[in-house]
This record gives sequence, structure tokens and C-alpha cells, in this order.
Amino acid sequence: MGCCSSASSAAQSSKREWKPLEDRSCTDIPWLLLFILFCIGMGFICGFSVATGAAARLVSGYDSYGNICGQKNAKLEAIPNSGMDHTHRKYVFFLDPCNLDLINRKIKSVALCVAACPRQELKTLSDVQKFAEINGSALCSYDLKPSEYTTSSKASVLCPKLPVPASAPIPFFHRCAPVNISCYAKFAEALITFVSDNSVLHRLISGVMTSKEIILGLCLLSLVLSMILMVIIRYISRILVWILTILVILGSLGGTGVLWWLYAKQRRSPKEAVIPEQLQIAEDNLRALLIYAISATVFTVILFLIMLVMRKRVALTIALFHVAGKVFIHLPLLVFQPFWTFFALVLFWVYWIMTLLFLGTAGSAVQNDQGFVEFRVSGPLQYMWWYHLVGLIWISEFILACQQMTVAGAVVTYYFTRDKRNLPFTPILASVNRLIRYHLGTVAKGSFIITLVKIPRMILMYIHSQLKGKENACARCVLKSCICCLWCLEKCLNYLNQNAYTATAINSTNFCTSAKDAFVILVENALRVAAINTVGDFMLFLGKVLIVCSTGLAGIMLLNYQQDYTVWVLPLIIVCLFAFLVAHCFLSIYEMVVDVLFLCFAVDTKYNDGSPGREFYMDKVLMEFVENSRKAMKEAGKGGVADARELKPMASGASSA
Repeated sequence: MGCCSSASSAAQSSKREWKPLEDRSCTDIPWLLLFILFCIGMGFICGFSVATGAAARLVSGYDSYGNICGQKNAKLEAIPNSGMDHTHRKYVFFLDPCNLDLINRKIKSVALCVAACPRQELKTLSDVQKFAEINGSALCSYDLKPSEYTTSSKASVLCPKLPVPASAPIPFFHRCAPVNISCYAKFAEALITFVSDNSVLHRLISGVMTSKEIILGLCLLSLVLSMILMVIIRYISRILVWILTILVILGSLGGTGVLWWLYAKQRRSPKEAVIPEQLQIAEDNLRALLIYAISATVFTVILFLIMLVMRKRVALTIALFHVAGKVFIHLPLLVFQPFWTFFALVLFWVYWIMTLLFLGTAGSAVQNDQGFVEFRVSGPLQYMWWYHLVGLIWISEFILACQQMTVAGAVVTYYFTRDKRNLPFTPILASVNRLIRYHLGTVAKGSFIITLVKIPRMILMYIHSQLKGKENACARCVLKSCICCLWCLEKCLNYLNQNAYTATAINSTNFCTSAKDAFVILVENALRVAAINTVGDFMLFLGKVLIVCSTGLAGIMLLNYQQDYTVWVLPLIIVCLFAFLVAHCFLSIYEMVVDVLFLCFAVDTKYNDGSPGREFYMDKVLMEFVENSRKAMKEAGKGGVADARELKPMASGASSA
């Protein structure tokens, strides 16, 4: 399972020729067994919580004495009012539902099982007594009879806080919840910092509810725009890349020129009549302008040099984007890949949240300081929370890695099939079949590596949030530096993992061998990788911005004519976030396809040279790029040494094979 190997095996692997789609074998089987055992542990947590009665307590609810509503209950030792028959009392009612404990995320109130929730506001104890007589639902403590609501001195303590807000049962969970959301204004203010007025919260919520049809339409618009953009990139990739490159250079030159012009203008301005304080301010501004102008000049020069060096490799990015468009034409099911992944993630997250809620009500009954019942898990089982949290990260990363492996397998099949008319009927389903039969262990190992990096980063972020405002400057800097380093490491590992999955899809090798082979290929083509990841990612980022801006502009125009409410900031934010999510899902698949195509292209040019018996697998567009590069190298002579080294096939490895 380790990544270490002897020097001889390393030498053999370096000479080993890539054999696309020729042999298939199971990879990283021990990691698949480990993942299966981990999933069995996740199932044990869910089963334990359900077996201890957590499911019944979560769905039906229970009162402050440990009685589950809607059924007969067994007597709990040394706990008063336990063991009651609540067959006709199916709903949980809180005496003070607005008393929220934000730290522990629970309601600090006595809970009772009642026959019905008060649908109208009850202002006095007489109203509470009348409600009990008419509906047979006692809203005061079990120790107090309805006839004593208005006469007993304990009624102010044992009865609900007045006025009792109108409430309705929550579907499926049988809790009486206040109808008026202003009851939770403090909780909303703690979650949404910009809400400081209940009226603002009301207007925001009403804006969302009133414009739900517009929000749905705009979300559909963002989906259509994302699909249209993918088609546009396919046909105008050459023009689009060069336009963006020219705009970036012109923008840098223009910004630098404006800064130097402002600096020269302010330096020539007269200073005779200026008082000393204003003179000092003017000198500070002049110095700042000089620093900005010099920084912008340095940035522009560096950018210009990078563009000069990368100009030949931009053509490869254009060719890869063009071929990626062809891939989507031959493999249209790739467009729907984000939907299946999102659906699988949602199903798992729903299961995870339900199990988390089960854990919140699992365990044995314990009497707290107030004399009420709480359910707590003791012993080693109390650490199931951490196991459950690790499961959230690992299994989520596993699902995402399955998407990467599926896309990689389908694109590899497309690339290394010489006659595209002889492609499998459904390359996506064929890739899924290979994933399930051979490579689930590789996916489990790659996702576990990401989990190992993500968990420490989340712990550090939690510590940073808890110590906010308490730690000194040095500790804050160290924490932020560690979080940043772990974030960068996670991004690098994600990129390496994706290329490792591609290598596995090509050669059917285990994760470590695939990662090593992919890393060698990427290092040999470092300049091309830099060009693709800068130009290509920048173009896709601008595509995301374009979709968000277009959807937001359409939202502003439509919401401007909606007169039923005054604040439509929240609907617009929801629409823009959804538009960015949709654009990111679609364009990330496009980016994934481009990365897979590049690794296939690099392998193709390394082991083939177009001669008989060693023909290229690549598309005509990439073939034209190779031919143009060779012609340019012949004309440039010694100036093309770097490109010649990148395009030179491994003749020794191929001949020895």
C-alpha cells in the first residue's frame, strides 16, 4: 500500500512503456477493503443510533421527562413524570419556544407532549385554560390540572410564557413551531450579521417567497447559459483566447500608463500656497503613487515576458479546447455528469444529516442540573461524532473522485481510439463499469489522501474562529499561514490526483505508480502545464464571471419590476450563487476534460512520432500543432531546443519494448 519502492523497480517503471487500454487489472485492493470496512463503521453508527431509540425520539419528539410523544413509555428510575401514556399526545410543545441557546444550538425550555398546537395566539391564562377545555390539550405542566391554571400560584412557572404565539406542527417531526418567524429574530441576527432589524429580515424573507418563480427562472437561465458557453468555447476558442490575452496586456499597459500620468501630474502641481499639513499629505500621496506605478511597471514587464515565453504554448491550449469541444460532441453524456455527482452527494448528505440528528438524541437517559432528562452517549462511543465527521469528508471526496475517474476513463477511451466511429456505444457507462470492476481502491486511496490534508485545515480553521479576538498577532499569523499552506497543498494534491486517475485509466496501474508516472510527464512538460493552467483556467474563470454577471443583470431587470416587496437583495444573491455553482460544475468538467486530453497528448508525443508503426492517436487539430511546432523548430534552429526536448519521443523506451 505504500508509495516507496526499490531502486530497481523504479528504474523498470521509468523504462516501462505506456499501453493505453490494453490490460485491465484490479488496483489498490487493500484500500478498497479498508474503505468498505470504514463504510461498515458508518453503518454501525447509524444502526446504533436507531437501535437506541433515537429515530423514534427524533421523529416523534420527547418531553423534558424522557417520554416519547404518541406512545406508551416505560418508567425511568428516579425521574418524576416519566413512564406516562402519551398515545393521544402526538406533538411536542415548548413553554418558551423563543428561548434559544445559540452556543449549544437547542431550545432552553421545558418540553411537553400535547394533543394539539395552539393555532391562534393565547394572551392570558384564561385563554390557555379555554384552549385545554375545548381541544383537550393541556399546555401547562403535567402537575397542574387545567382547572387550576387561573387559580394556582405556580401557574406563572408551570405554564407557558405569555403571550403564547400561534404555532403549527413541523411536518414529519411533530414539533409545535411558532408561525411568526420574528420569534427567532435573535437567532437570525446571530447567523446573519447584516440583519439588525426585524423589519429588514421580514422584507428579505418576503422578497424570496414573492419572487420564487423569478428565482427558479433565473436558475434555469444560468443552466442554459452554461451549456451555450460550452458550445461557444468549442467554436471560437482560438479567437477567445487571443482576445483575452490581448485585453490583459492592454489593461496592464493602460493601468501602468495612468499611474505614471497621475504621478507626473501631481508632481508638477504648484505647492507654494499649500499649508504644511496639506503639503505632507500631498507628499505621502505622491510617494504612494510612485510605489504603485513602479509595482505596476514591474508587473507589466513580468506579464509581458511570460506572454512572450508562453506565446507558442498558447496554441496548444487553443487546440486542446477545440478538441475538448469535439469530446463533448462524441460523448454528450459528459454534460450530465455534474448532475449525477450532485445527486449522489445530496443523497449521502441527507443520510449523513439524518444520522447526525439520530446521534443527537441517542444514548441513555441522564438527569441534568434542572431535573430534566437528556440523552447522552458515554464511554468510547461518545467519539462516534468524530468518526462520522471523517466519514463526511472521505466519502464526499470519494464521490468526487469517482466523477474524475469516470470522466478520465471516457476521455482516454475517446483519445486512444484511432477510428472515432468505432467508439463504444456509451463510453461513459463503459468507464463507470471499469471503475467499479477495477479501480475503486485507487479512488478510495486518492480521496483518503485529500481527507488527511483537509481535516487538519478544518481543525485549524475551527481553532482560529474560536480564538478570534483573543490570540496575539504572532499566533494569528502562524494559524493563517498554516491554513494557507494546507490549502495550497490540498489544491496541488487535487491536481496530482486527477492526473493519477488519468494514468490509471490509461495503464490500469495502482495509485502510487500512476501518480509517479503522471508527475514525471507533468515535469517534462512544465511550461505547457503552466500555459494551460494560466490561460485556460483564466478563460474558464472569465466564463464563470460572464454567466454570473448575465444572470445577475437579468435578475436586476426582472426584480426591478416586482412591486410586492422593497428589498430584493437576498433573491439576487441566491440567484448569483446558484449561477456560479452551475457555471463552476459545467466548466469544471470542461477543465477536467482539457487536463485529461493534455496528459494523453503528452504521452502520445512521448512514445509516438508519426512514423509507420508508431502513429499518433491525436486529433487532426493537435496533429497540426505538432507539425507547426516542428516546422518552427527547424526554422529557429537552436532557438527551439526547449520545444524539441518536449516533443522528442522516447525512442529508446519504444524500441526496447
